[in-house]
Amino acid sequence: MKNIVILISGSGSNMAAIVRTAEQAQWAQRLNVRVAAVISNKAEAGGLAWAQGQGIATAVLDHKGFASREDFDAALRTEIDRFAPDLLVLAGFMRILTPGFVAHYAGRLLNIHPSLLPAFPGLNTHQRAIDAGCQFAGATVHQVTADLDHGPILAQAVVPVLPGDTAKTLAARVLTQEHLIYPRAVAAFFNPQSA
Repeated sequence: MKNIVILISGSGSNMAAIVRTAEQAQWAQRLNVRVAAVISNKAEAGGLAWAQGQGIATAVLDHKGFASREDFDAALRTEIDRFAPDLLVLAGFMRILTPGFVAHYAGRLLNIHPSLLPAFPGLNTHQRAIDAGCQFAGATVHQVTADLDHGPILAQAVVPVLPGDTAKTLAARVLTQEHLIYPRAVAAFFNPQSA
């Protein structure tokens, strides 16, 4: 069985979308793939309880308990590797990862970003798209590299920016598309014909 480990920092809605799709599409039977663990850097992350309710192993590693970003990433890597991941999925994991961490998982580390990359890497993507007068916004699934939000693009979804949109209303519309494209991109990682 191939293992997916998902990292979250909050509610874990993209994690939940992946877990639900894995169940509904029978990834274990069809792709020999399972979500083995969900790990968070925040004990209060709502997604942890949800994952536990699905019978998925969970762990918390609070980044505030470490002297440096490198120390945290080294400990996180040890925790992740206990689950022998074939794929590591960032699903709202709000930490910039060190180059050494990214190199360790090169080629098997995915992220979803709430913009149509290469436009608007980083934070506040929805407000930046509105401020720039964009007619379209969206989300991008990409491989993670040492350059923030610049890895190879695997999937994108486009939504219109509507008159009167706020960052909040645009974010909600983009999120519904994230929940569709991220599970598809994860499945395609293991079976390109499933995309």
